Amino acid sequence: QVQLVESGGGLVQAGGSLRLSCAASGRTFSGYTMGWFRQAPGKEREFVGSIRWSDGTTYYTDSLKGRFTISGDKTKSTVYLQMNSLKPEDTAVYYCAAKLGLVATITVPDYWGQGTQVTVSS
Repeated sequence: QVQLVESGGGLVQAGGSLRLSCAASGRTFSGYTMGWFRQAPGKEREFVGSIRWSDGTTYYTDSLKGRFTISGDKTKSTVYLQMNSLKPEDTAVYYCAAKLGLVATITVPDYWGQGTQVTVSS
């Protein structure tokens, strides 16, 4: 049974940083692309970025480049989302996702995590 479990969310002041983690289990993810999405209140879920598990290649949505960084630790089967210079508009539920194949933008994931809340206060 595949599980993606996010952690690390919370409340942070504007300008601060948070690191989210996504622990993946239940199968081998070597042929997968792992990604992060977020959904703000009243808005559609949007793609944040991705990392190819095989070679660590990352891809980010243009608006978040430079502030958000995705990395992975194969020994822990964990993917991270480092978020810096956070803004109130970054407030959202952040979801981890996995897609079979080597892609840049994930459109329809094969697996989702349950999400973790990030709240940025002004």
